[in-house]
Amino acid sequence: MLTAKKNIPFLLKVLLIAGFGYFFWLMLKITLEYIPFNPNVSFLMIKQTEVQDRPEYLSFFYTHVYTSIFVLLFGFLAILRKDFGLKNFHRNMGKLYIFLILILAAPSGIYMGIFANGGFLSKISFVILGSLWWFTTYKAYQLARKKHFREHKQWMWRSFALSVSALTLRIWKVIIVYLFHPNPMDVYQIIAWLGWIPNILLIEYLITKKLI
Repeated sequence: MLTAKKNIPFLLKVLLIAGFGYFFWLMLKITLEYIPFNPNVSFLMIKQTEVQDRPEYLSFFYTHVYTSIFVLLFGFLAILRKDFGLKNFHRNMGKLYIFLILILAAPSGIYMGIFANGGFLSKISFVILGSLWWFTTYKAYQLARKKHFREHKQWMWRSFALSVSALTLRIWKVIIVYLFHPNPMDVYQIIAWLGWIPNILLIEYLITKKLI
């Protein structure tokens, strides 16, 4: 019985790694659709107004898409630091994660949020998401500089919960479309909020219970 209990965390870790790996692969496939540069594929097909009227839009879009996939990877590798025997591995992954979010991924995400599909409600959600993403990451960076590592860890979890909204948003979209078949614009308004609010609430619960 004791052995079985000890195996539960290991099995849970394996399932989490496998689950993340699967959805990360799906995100990577989406990212690869935009290589080489082509403004007439996938998501950009419904953003032709912005593509044509705003010369800077594609630069922000590609910056966000190309950096966000690495944010997910570096963030997840940093979480798995205990499974690697590499010196300073966690610190190096964390530095890359923080740099990409603060300088590239979050600012470009906020800009894109201003032009999000789904109207005012969607735009507000994505701008808030991008702003919180930047703030939680910067807060984690500040705490690490001050060597307040417990608080740093908590804020990094908050940041990563917002990072994986790129995954959870798409999961919720599939579920909602399959179950309810709503209007496409209604879907955007729903997943714009559902993609990240449950994530941050879950992390706050885990922090409150001192589980992370």
